[in-house]
Amino acid sequence: MNRRFVAVIGGAVLALTVAACGGEGAGSGDEESAAPEDRVIGVSMPTQTSERWIADGDSVREQLEELGYQVDLQYAGDDIPTQSQQVDQMITQGADVLIIAAIDGTALSSQLQAAADADIPVIAYDRLIRDSENVDFYVSFDNYRVGVAQATALLVGLGLQTEDGSPGTATGPFNIELFAGSLDDNNAHFFFDGAMDTLQPFIDDGSLVVKSGQMDIEQVAILRWQQETAQRRMEDLLTSSYSDGSRVDGVLSPFDGLSRGILTALQNAGYGAAANPIPVVTGQDAEIASVKLINDGVQNSTIFKDTRLLAEQAVIAAEAFLEGEEPEANDTETYDNGVKVVPSYLLPVETVYRDDIQPILVDSGYYTAEEVAAGQTEG
Repeated sequence: MNRRFVAVIGGAVLALTVAACGGEGAGSGDEESAAPEDRVIGVSMPTQTSERWIADGDSVREQLEELGYQVDLQYAGDDIPTQSQQVDQMITQGADVLIIAAIDGTALSSQLQAAADADIPVIAYDRLIRDSENVDFYVSFDNYRVGVAQATALLVGLGLQTEDGSPGTATGPFNIELFAGSLDDNNAHFFFDGAMDTLQPFIDDGSLVVKSGQMDIEQVAILRWQQETAQRRMEDLLTSSYSDGSRVDGVLSPFDGLSRGILTALQNAGYGAAANPIPVVTGQDAEIASVKLINDGVQNSTIFKDTRLLAEQAVIAAEAFLEGEEPEANDTETYDNGVKVVPSYLLPVETVYRDDIQPILVDSGYYTAEEVAAGQTEG
């Protein structure tokens, strides 16, 4: 299927082309000859409330430890002061490289300055750190394409478009509602922009109707990506805009956790019966609970971002810095953090519908069939 293109770059993810860095950063001087076991990599992850971030942290730690490095992995519990304190501690304890997935992309400027003063390279992991010149590299997925893929999945689910991009057999109009992620997460804006650029022509021609009228990201954003907040907002939308007997046909959701909250609100309102089918609800991150919902025909789709490959690219970048070199970037134009364009390595994504669970998630070893059936990972 043409959307399965992760494999096309599988070899490229493993490859690393580097250029001399002029002696800057942790790899300068005599440090280049230090053995891996003498190097410490600080890894700061935002939260353990999402299985996605647990998987990311585990993947980065395991891959670094396999290479012999010491790893200081910390989770911040979605608390900004905690993450700031943890990064401060990593710096004072002599980390050689920092890999940071920020809770708030604008809240770590002083920590990044301290890292720069100590010649510690900083790799922004999946979430771009903003408003600082002291971000050395960014590893992520093509976040605009994530939004395009989510919106396309919504259109496919409604029948307005086919998976190959050609027109579908449905004409609408369909009532939809929009959700976005946390405004302090730079990725949320890329997701929403990609989605809205894709949906806007269908809104303009009347095929899609946002019945609540809430179409600005400030109106639809969910702080900290909280499932409970998304559920409450969906409940409020049903009360305020659908009490006239009309139905919601689709919901653009940018994250599986939000999707589960949205689906709970819809099911509590009577959706899911034969006479009132569940709306088309999108998602992201292929969390196992949502993969089960897709397998059970409840959630429509999710966007799969293979965290194993993202972790691998972060490790490759860290090793380059430790060797006094610059990691390979495949994007040097897109990610302006407000102070500089941060060199980036972007990975592609895959849309997972029900029929894709086996070939994309199970056959690749990401989940087992038993985990999909149970809706939870083993152990």
